[in-house]
Amino acid sequence: MKKISLLVPSILVISIGFSQMKESQQKTENNFVKTGQWANYGNDPGGMRYSPLSQINTENVKNLKQAWVYQSGELKTYEGTNLGSKAAFEATPLMMNGILYFSTPTNRVIAVDAANGKELWVYNTGVDVHGDYSEVTCRGVSKWIDASLSPGSDGYMRIFVATIDGRLIALDAKNGKPITSFGKNGTIDMKEGIGRLQFTSPPAVINDLVVIGSAMGDNGRFDYPPGVVRAFEARTGNLKWSWDPIARKPGEPGYNTWNGPKAHQTGAANAWATISADPARDLVFVPTSSPSPDYYGGERLGDNLFGNSIVAIKASTGKIVWHFQTVHHDLWDYDIPAQPLLIDVEKNGKKIPAVVVVTKIGHIFVLNRETGEHVFPVEEKTVPSSDVQGEEASKTQPFPTQLPLLGLRKVTTEDAWGPTPELEKEAHDRISSHINKGVFTPPSLQGSMMTPSNVGGMNWSGASYDPQRNLLVTNVNRMAALITLFPKSEHTRVSVNTALPRAEVAPQEGTPYIMSREYLFTIVNGQFVMQTKPPWGTLAAINLSNGELKWEVPLGIMMDTKKYPDAVNWGSISLGGAITTAGGLVFISGTLDGMLRAFDINTGKIVWQTALPAGGQATPMTYELNGKQYVVIAAGGHGKLGTRLGDYLVAFALE
Repeated sequence: MKKISLLVPSILVISIGFSQMKESQQKTENNFVKTGQWANYGNDPGGMRYSPLSQINTENVKNLKQAWVYQSGELKTYEGTNLGSKAAFEATPLMMNGILYFSTPTNRVIAVDAANGKELWVYNTGVDVHGDYSEVTCRGVSKWIDASLSPGSDGYMRIFVATIDGRLIALDAKNGKPITSFGKNGTIDMKEGIGRLQFTSPPAVINDLVVIGSAMGDNGRFDYPPGVVRAFEARTGNLKWSWDPIARKPGEPGYNTWNGPKAHQTGAANAWATISADPARDLVFVPTSSPSPDYYGGERLGDNLFGNSIVAIKASTGKIVWHFQTVHHDLWDYDIPAQPLLIDVEKNGKKIPAVVVVTKIGHIFVLNRETGEHVFPVEEKTVPSSDVQGEEASKTQPFPTQLPLLGLRKVTTEDAWGPTPELEKEAHDRISSHINKGVFTPPSLQGSMMTPSNVGGMNWSGASYDPQRNLLVTNVNRMAALITLFPKSEHTRVSVNTALPRAEVAPQEGTPYIMSREYLFTIVNGQFVMQTKPPWGTLAAINLSNGELKWEVPLGIMMDTKKYPDAVNWGSISLGGAITTAGGLVFISGTLDGMLRAFDINTGKIVWQTALPAGGQATPMTYELNGKQYVVIAAGGHGKLGTRLGDYLVAFALE
């Protein structure tokens, strides 16, 4: 009895202590937002990418000028390597207490003075620049506050970075030195026991846990490593829990949705996009991707839960609370590519805690984040079947029936486009040689046109939500992908490479087919020339009070306006998202023309724009310091898109 009587008060004291620390963390988090700082990848842990700042507004944004610029020296790290062809500076910095924190594509972590861009410290994670990486990018870092320590003390704030070579590293925000009590001298090797993986998105931080998914290459083989999501204790790096989206044992949730003798050996279904956190509800929202490989599912028949799903997981235990699958049995590389947005939706006079999921398919799903119930109606609709031997496409797919369907939906020869008759005919012939039955046209041996494509619709650029106006803002790509399957033989891959020199050709090992992937554009004199009618990229605003499209306008420029004056209305493919502010503005770059733009959120009109020193394939952020509001964006280009490379962090403020 004595042991019990002594133990119970001890447990209560510990429980109260942890509760107080969590309250302290949440109070600090709320204070960051209220004081105009930017403390998470999406500003708040739920990724709204909204700022309450209004010093810069629709009336004075025309006076925005460059305030300072910082160069990281990243381009020097590419010398003598092939990184330049893949590298993309996609980072969105954090700003807390007057300091900006961000990571370069090769994961050097940098802190600069938010007032003038002066470098404070640099930590080199030691990534092997001669390694073979599917992606060379890092979209940001994360922070954690140790509420047991006093502000300003060593270790009070930690910066977490996940690297392209598969490590999770904890640094002291004060000086950039590794936290030696975390993992092994500040590092956890995430590849141990799993296999080759990498990270491109910042981890989620919820209470005293760091939750992280992973990124993997596509289409190499059927049995990629599992797309395990893991939670680690922020203080020690000890593993708290792990969750594999693919059920491996009978009786596990979703096991019966994987059919075939090898189905449970399937890999991926990983969460490469940013995970959102709801600390008050002890929930993380995990956006998962396609199981491997992307374009043939004959070895993994069935719906394939929990691939292509938004999954609500109790952060403290790792147990699934609810889930919703956006694509059954994915054959299109239709990952959920963007951070889910945690917002409060006002509908029919009621405030609903919701999660918004934007997808490559151009579909938007809004669900109650406590229950998973749909806030706007969704209907299962019949979609085309597959004629590929061994494949069984899902008979139906979920479609939003009230929210707008965005992106390229279907292409016929009447949609062929080119700036000259010869190029228009080339587009016509290319379209006519491929099957397109609209959204969810399965891959085929003849060649199928995917509309939308794996580029989107929406991609990792994601969306932003303005709670004052109940508006969701997102950029949309409108480019078709051309997918062809080839039965394997000894010489198939060589012959495909010869016949389609511009195509990506992947072996899909463990399946009967090789895959080729192209896109519906051509290149003339080094310039992209799209082969469908414009617009090719748009910016859209959706009213989440009623589900209606408020406006949609062309975004960016892809072609020479001197030669083609109408190109100002044709839009551009974009990678890099939007932010919204209380000043009634949308800031976005991402387009191929290297511009940063501000739009009036009420009308969709451009109210300011400026050229960046390199491609702006990143999401901007904004903060206030010493009474002045700044807008900052990473301008470092994108090797795969072919935009100008650089290593700039650029800040703008009013004159």
